[in-house]
Amino acid sequence: MGTLTVRNLDESVKTKLRIRAAQHGWAMEEEVRRVLTQATLGVGQEAALGSRIHARFKALGGGGLDVAARSAPRPAPKF
Repeated sequence: MGTLTVRNLDESVKTKLRIRAAQHGWAMEEEVRRVLTQATLGVGQEAALGSRIHARFKALGGGGLDVAARSAPRPAPKF
């Protein structure tokens, strides 16, 4: 594992990182590790719901749904 020193970091960025770390319940160093990992490797990025559903059912193939032909509607009742 490497070590990284970041100089001249804006104080507002440092404050926001500290707040995010506190919200997650871990150290600011861990928060920075996770932010950098996610930004560079895409780890932990969740796809949108529609994309996840599509990926799950894509393996079923077919490219669409087979829908049965409609029959004629029944006649309206006579009173």
